[in-house]
Amino acid sequence: MNLDAAAGQTWLVADIGGTNARFALVDGPGAAPRDIHRVRCADHPGPVEAAGAYLAERQAAAGAAWRPPSWAAFAVATPVGQDRIELTNSAWSFSRAASEAALGLDGLLMLNDFEALALSLPGLAPRQLRAHGALPSARGTLAVLGPGTGLGVGGLLETAHGWRAIAGEGGHATLAAADDFEAEVLRTVRGEFAHVSAERLLSGIGLPTLYRAVARVRGETAAELTAEDIGTRGASGQDTLCAATLDTFCAMLGGFAGNVALTFGARGGVFIGGGIVPHFADFFFASRFRERFESKGRFRAYLEAIPTALIVEPYAALYGAAAAIEARRRRAGSTGHAA
Repeated sequence: MNLDAAAGQTWLVADIGGTNARFALVDGPGAAPRDIHRVRCADHPGPVEAAGAYLAERQAAAGAAWRPPSWAAFAVATPVGQDRIELTNSAWSFSRAASEAALGLDGLLMLNDFEALALSLPGLAPRQLRAHGALPSARGTLAVLGPGTGLGVGGLLETAHGWRAIAGEGGHATLAAADDFEAEVLRTVRGEFAHVSAERLLSGIGLPTLYRAVARVRGETAAELTAEDIGTRGASGQDTLCAATLDTFCAMLGGFAGNVALTFGARGGVFIGGGIVPHFADFFFASRFRERFESKGRFRAYLEAIPTALIVEPYAALYGAAAAIEARRRRAGSTGHAA
């Protein structure tokens, strides 16, 4: 794998979640993703077919100016490390090496989606963020978490050799209650699931479960609603049960985010990503999120000093995927061989 061959050439980047995959092209180091296109994962057998269709469209549009990508980085919503990739909340299953060969690439990096999101953080502009008060400085140690189809968690460390991302599966950590109401909610959910992780409630797949549990604890009848329905009805105030569900969601997300901040020592800032919260951003900023983020007893002052911000850039993971290619190429150049 010749990383130096990537210089001056086009890169392919992708953000592959449980429901949608987003593809873009990047014109080398420092360039922003362009020609971003989203597809439903269910419409393609796997990422090779989805990427192939995307590249064919871009080639037809570019004509004689077309330059096929030499390198690619895929951010995927699942643990990585082995050649075989099995998406947690999608039917896609594929080989990294086989995908690299099928797409005719010199190299294909595979990243956890929140590893890519973490790598995007230092490069995000103020317009791509919405903060509780002052914007994070993006220095030191950072953390990012976000409800999408699932719940991702990642960290970013500033080192003498640049930023290094930490990929994990923190969304599957056990969710804790902060008061009697939440304890009753969790007790209700445990009647359905043996293990109640943070993702079980604080995600797109979890929001309907949380809604049903809140309804039961409140002695109300739950309707058959999707996560999108709950968010829309709750944020607008037209449905009191949905509003109570969103309030519980934001409060529990704040408590979980505070736990992540303490675990990573993320004094540089905690960022909220994912596709769920931006749909009810005003409700989120008026919610108990920040109150619960700081509510850690003797460590309240520690948490009060940590800034939090919502990522409003919908394609941040694509920026992070490009940063991963650039960082790998830079490290290879410093050592004189491909890493």
